[in-house]
Amino acid sequence: MQTEAVLFDLDGTLVDSLPLIFRTYRHVFDEMGIPWDEKGIEKMIGLPLKDIGKHFTGKEESCFEDLYQKHYHRDLDRFTVLFPGTYAMLSNLKEKQIKLGVVTSKGKPGTAKTMAFTGIDRFMDVIITAHDLLKHKPDPAPLLHAVGLLGTHVSRAIYIGDSRFDILTGRHAGARTLGVTWGLAGREELASLQPDGIIDHWDELMEYI
Repeated sequence: MQTEAVLFDLDGTLVDSLPLIFRTYRHVFDEMGIPWDEKGIEKMIGLPLKDIGKHFTGKEESCFEDLYQKHYHRDLDRFTVLFPGTYAMLSNLKEKQIKLGVVTSKGKPGTAKTMAFTGIDRFMDVIITAHDLLKHKPDPAPLLHAVGLLGTHVSRAIYIGDSRFDILTGRHAGARTLGVTWGLAGREELASLQPDGIIDHWDELMEYI
């Protein structure tokens, strides 16, 4: 099957931002007097911030979100970098005229700032965030919407991510789905979800194009 589009999760896949995310949640928990729950946060990363806030604070999720945004945007330029080979990989795919996109559960402001800061926004033909649709990963709707905007069929698209939510999203949508081992989930967890492939370095991606 010819590959016409490759779409990516953002945090933990293209961008090494997980240390910043955990740091930010720690600040929020401290300021709101919530007992720190690293394992609980780890299990929920990949869901929209509003859902995580509601899980931990109930009716105070708006305060949770506001504090998160304050600390995240303040520290982004200190703790955000691309994973090795990411920029070159995106440039190479673009030269091959493959359509590119991001499908993330991060909100629109954080996504825009992260992608502009790392310089990868210039490669993307479509960007879908938590603010763009009512349904979110692992529901297939965001990925299907992105593929539709690119004017291709999901069977000719690849979706790549680092968490169980990403793998489930790709599989539910009917896209070929790849897991990366340098993000949130390890190889064993990714393999248990039966993606079409697992890669340890961006050089391996071309085997699936």
